[in-house]
Amino acid sequence: MKKIYFTVTNDLTYDQRMHRICNSLAENGYDITLVGYKKPSSLPLDKKKFKQKRIHCWFLKGKSFYAEYNIRLSLYLLFKKMDAICAIDLDTIVPCLNISRLKRIPRVYDAHELFTGLKEVVNRPAVQRVWDRIEKRIVPKYKMGYTVSESIATEFNKRYGVKYLTIRNIPLLREFTKIENPNKYILYQGAVNEGRGFENLIPAMQWVNSKLIICGDGNYMNKLKEIIIKYKVENKIELKGMMKPEELFVYSQTAYIGIATPENKGLNQYLALPNKFFDYIHACLPQINVNFPEYSKLNKEFEVAVLLNDLTPKKIADSINNLLTDDVLYKKLSENCIRAREVLNWQNEEKKLLKFYESLF
Repeated sequence: MKKIYFTVTNDLTYDQRMHRICNSLAENGYDITLVGYKKPSSLPLDKKKFKQKRIHCWFLKGKSFYAEYNIRLSLYLLFKKMDAICAIDLDTIVPCLNISRLKRIPRVYDAHELFTGLKEVVNRPAVQRVWDRIEKRIVPKYKMGYTVSESIATEFNKRYGVKYLTIRNIPLLREFTKIENPNKYILYQGAVNEGRGFENLIPAMQWVNSKLIICGDGNYMNKLKEIIIKYKVENKIELKGMMKPEELFVYSQTAYIGIATPENKGLNQYLALPNKFFDYIHACLPQINVNFPEYSKLNKEFEVAVLLNDLTPKKIADSINNLLTDDVLYKKLSENCIRAREVLNWQNEEKKLLKFYESLF
């Protein structure tokens, strides 16, 4: 049985992509260990079909955290027997490179995003220079890898000549019950970080006669609360914080519309294909999103969303109100979600993952 270690810098609880990947590999005969970070606020780990390990650190953020975590991760991996190692994003790519060389085992890069294209990185030139140097020096040394969208895979090929597979962040297909809710609320799920478009979405709620539920947390939460107060929409917005995947899936069944309005301020946002796009589809939620390449391509095939070019607050509000009142459009998009989820699901996507790891060995 081949042993593979996967490394992240989150606390494992909410990482749906890694849960799916590790679970699929464990179910197909691999010995899997997912390694992450133990936060002071971390919940107890749920039992999985794969092993989980959290590393404790004294520093909680910034350069000190990354330095300490990488050292502790390297020491932990040094004494473990493994047949391959997979780094998730740039923040664990260096230890995995060193361990793979030392142990003479295959190494894999799983890019959940174009890290150097994140708005929170792009807006901090000194930080971006550091990550740019790491990416340029290390990514070419990872000949085998995969990422979340064809556009990001193409960008890696253009920059470094690597040919990465696309394994999208798609939910498992399962039965669900759509719960009719007389309160037609709008759902945002995912990270509350810079670049997610809250500067436009929150003021848009001034003109919407419905409630926006935000399920998630992140580095923009304090600023988000300030914007909510500034536009006096406290009675229209409810902050739920982080939810476990199972809780979120149940909660999304009572929503009416899914929404995501990321800014085009950072190449990652423009080329990305986040899991929330597919999560809304699997909950049969018509969604309002942006007319970026990956969304546009899928929407031309399945028509599950209203895609916006204009992200001004008034335009967002008009689009929400139209979808709230246009029953014909809403029914068409909802029915298209039912068709799309039969194609866009993890049962189909994991076939590429399994084939990739078969070829690795």
